[in-house]
Amino acid sequence: MENRVTGLGPLELKSGSDLFSSNVKPGLSIFPVLHIAGNRITFPRMYWVYDLPTWLFGTLTVIVFVTFGLAGLYLLRGWVQRIDNGHHVYNHVVGFFLAGVTVLYAVTAGLLAIGAWATFDQVQGKIDHEASALGGLYRDTMAYPEPMRSAMQEDLRRYARQVIDVGWPMQRRGIVPNNASPVLTDFQEHFMTFEPQSEGQKILAEETYRAFNDLTESRRARLNSIDAEMPGPLWTLVIVAGICIAVTWFLHTESFIMHVWMTVLFSALLALLIFLIAVLDNPYRGKISVSPEPLERVYQQIMSPQT
Repeated sequence: MENRVTGLGPLELKSGSDLFSSNVKPGLSIFPVLHIAGNRITFPRMYWVYDLPTWLFGTLTVIVFVTFGLAGLYLLRGWVQRIDNGHHVYNHVVGFFLAGVTVLYAVTAGLLAIGAWATFDQVQGKIDHEASALGGLYRDTMAYPEPMRSAMQEDLRRYARQVIDVGWPMQRRGIVPNNASPVLTDFQEHFMTFEPQSEGQKILAEETYRAFNDLTESRRARLNSIDAEMPGPLWTLVIVAGICIAVTWFLHTESFIMHVWMTVLFSALLALLIFLIAVLDNPYRGKISVSPEPLERVYQQIMSPQT
């Protein structure tokens, strides 16, 4: 459809297009369970852990790994003593193997943690950009005559509230919201009925056209980032930290209490690293997540009727 306001060609944004599409992401269950459906392999995640308080999520992660470490230690302690026969001759071999495994895992987990943080930061940047685009578009509408100005500004206020109050809780559940699409369509229809009467109004209409496209592109980037998370196979690699813990079971120490505490500390350290990756892996889920604060700030400082 030709944009008769600016003459810049077809308007990119149309109701019913991919921009306004909605998609619901299944949230079955961070730790992967392999499912094969036809030729496609899927890894359902335990998204319910993100509903827990952060301290409880971290505590449970540590408890699971420490319990795993201590259980294996108690089960294999007698067998290791019989094999070693009290001479500790295999400790240097186990220590060498443990050093290699832990270095390899530390590098891998460290890179994954950096990647998770980078994704988290990028998602926050997309929200900041959308808030800036919304604020810029709202300021452009201030130069329009009445009643066009009030209608367009009301549309943008409705859009902000729809994203903050309705869409954001859906995003926290992994659902790609579509509730703000009709509001953008209303703004588009109001905008396209405006007939510039002067060169200044033509320039204003062109700037509004650009700002509107910037907002919709920012919105699409945000919606696409709802699915941003680490692939299931990489989570499988993260969870095999159990191999590192299992290697410690083959050490033979004179003091069993010292071995217990070594296992507890080592298991807890790995658990905390995995907890960090899990917390940052889904930017919209959990207590540590991106928030609509930039959009709320723009609404309160620029768009609120009281301002």
